[in-house]
Amino acid sequence: MTPTEQTLPEAADAPVVMPQVVDHVAVAKLYGEPLFTMPHDLYIPPDALEVFLEAFQGPLDLLLYLIRKQNFNILDIPMAALTRQYLSYVEEIRNRNLELAAEYLLMAAMLIEIKSRMLLPPKKVAEGQEAEDPRAELVRRLLEYEQMKLAAAKLNEVPQFGRDFLRAQVYIEQSLQPRFPEVHVVELQQAWADILKRAKLVQHHKISREELSVREHMSIVLRKLQGQRFVEFEKLFDPSKGVPVLVVTFIALLELAKETLIDITQAEAFAPIYVRLAYTPS
Repeated sequence: MTPTEQTLPEAADAPVVMPQVVDHVAVAKLYGEPLFTMPHDLYIPPDALEVFLEAFQGPLDLLLYLIRKQNFNILDIPMAALTRQYLSYVEEIRNRNLELAAEYLLMAAMLIEIKSRMLLPPKKVAEGQEAEDPRAELVRRLLEYEQMKLAAAKLNEVPQFGRDFLRAQVYIEQSLQPRFPEVHVVELQQAWADILKRAKLVQHHKISREELSVREHMSIVLRKLQGQRFVEFEKLFDPSKGVPVLVVTFIALLELAKETLIDITQAEAFAPIYVRLAYTPS
């Protein structure tokens, strides 16, 4: 006997020599020994294999299983072969005295109807249009069911509490007197430096408004011009009083010139500007 040959123990008459192993994969084990081929005298009781209706979640699930098992094109289903397999399954269930749901019988009637309609000549349609396929509604329902089944399978792969993992609970005994962490001097210095830094970012600046009267400054200018033939333009302004006063004084001069109360003269270009009263006081 070669190393690749084995003998079944406790055989009935003569030892059965196993053929040469090709793929080293055993189909079963008998008394602990691998079995690479099915024995010819193997007896399988009639009730050894049971098929239960609960294996499928409805007639669409059964149809999808038969289509995928036989590698049928779901867009071009061979109705004769599919109907034959479906009816054989239904008949097997009825022979096993199992309760058959009404929806399975309804699907069987639907398959027979589609098969019969495909044997009939197609109905005449308008030119340029394709004849309606009797399998279209069934294909649509199968594709929708397959999408929902795949989505349900993906959801089932998500880890679930109580099935894939449990919530860990840890109980920690705490003392009656809480213990606070110690604070060092360096940490206090850093906290104080942060407070000062934030305080510098928040500053208040109060703006006060000074009310200046144009009429009042017009009177001031007129008083400066009284008794004077000419006054230089720059001497009418006092820079020490600030920019707002200078602006109001300039506006007062413009108002006086507008009302023809003063004259603003210049001998030539780039020469000094002089201001005088436009009238002679009595």
